[in-house]
Amino acid sequence: MVTAAGPRSPVAAPARRVPAVRHLGPNWYACVMGTAIVGTAGAGLPWRVPGLRTACTAVWALSLLLLAALLAARTLHWRHHRDQARAHLLDPAAAPFYGCLSMALLAVGGGALAVGRDWIGTPAAVAVDAVLFTAGTAVGLAAAVAVPYLMAVRHRVAAEEASPVWLLPLVAPMVSAAVGPPLVGHLPPGQMRATLLLACVAMFGVSLLATLVTLPVIFGRLLTGGPLPLALTPSLFLVLGPLGQSTTAAGNFAAAAPDAVPGPYAGGFPVFAVLYGVPVMGFALMWLCLASAHVVRARRAGMGFSMTWWSFTFPVGTCVTGAEALARETGLVVYGWLAVALYAVLVAAWGTAATRTARGLVSGALPAGPRPAPGAPRPATVRTT
Repeated sequence: MVTAAGPRSPVAAPARRVPAVRHLGPNWYACVMGTAIVGTAGAGLPWRVPGLRTACTAVWALSLLLLAALLAARTLHWRHHRDQARAHLLDPAAAPFYGCLSMALLAVGGGALAVGRDWIGTPAAVAVDAVLFTAGTAVGLAAAVAVPYLMAVRHRVAAEEASPVWLLPLVAPMVSAAVGPPLVGHLPPGQMRATLLLACVAMFGVSLLATLVTLPVIFGRLLTGGPLPLALTPSLFLVLGPLGQSTTAAGNFAAAAPDAVPGPYAGGFPVFAVLYGVPVMGFALMWLCLASAHVVRARRAGMGFSMTWWSFTFPVGTCVTGAEALARETGLVVYGWLAVALYAVLVAAWGTAATRTARGLVSGALPAGPRPAPGAPRPATVRTT
């Protein structure tokens, strides 16, 4: 049908069908990650508080609902706004956030076994975790290869544009390494248990080595290029993700090893958990102080709310679970208190980010799409050769 305005183009028509999801990028999965870690981290605290586990289970249930809603919304986004979805893949500022899809699946799956079993039962929790772990691991490994490949051959990225966001697809396999070991005990004894545990150790290596070659670029840019743009400053907290998650993974290896591998190897994992986790947690605390100082400076300079504020949640949560693992392996009370202190920061950060996000959704400011901010990086371009 032709109207006075002319025929509808095949691109414009779908864009008008579900405009609310046109600017719904993969960064929104950070809401799921940040919510799920509140439940998982709270359940692992060394001291029991009446009602805390029930609250943690309720928060996990909320993360499950958020995941289902976002998966549906992102499906609509790809169906009706494929041009925008492809633009995200070709944007070096947006493409790394595809790692968040993997971590959202893994965080909710791990939470099912940690706290969700209280409400849905252990068999159902194991099934949910197994499905989400499998899907999240596949997506995470694909993103860990595909996103750096795109950045190398399609994106035009200058050294001064280095950002902690680059770590997102690289840390996804580390999340798999951390949430996989609790599934080991639910597999038949023998080859299957050992295979899963050692696969998690392999993913630990994939993520750790990739992080070790990327982090110096980010740190060097920070020291030589000056502070990040105000809106990107919270992303400095993303560096805590691979640090806290790797410490958590090492502790979970130690817990699962006795039921999966022979004695000499099983005895080595607790030693590794301490010898690795203690110095890495020390660096994480140093980076936490450095990133906090940058955020305070940016806030005083007028930094407003954006979705990057969710960077205050999941990375800090991994440090909580890392401190819990060290408290379990060393028996030191100081790590228990550290976990409690960091969990208080996590809850405060989650409450602030969730409230601001809800306000933005109600007002329509967040779904309206991004607006260029003063001092933001130049628009992304892609290589044509």
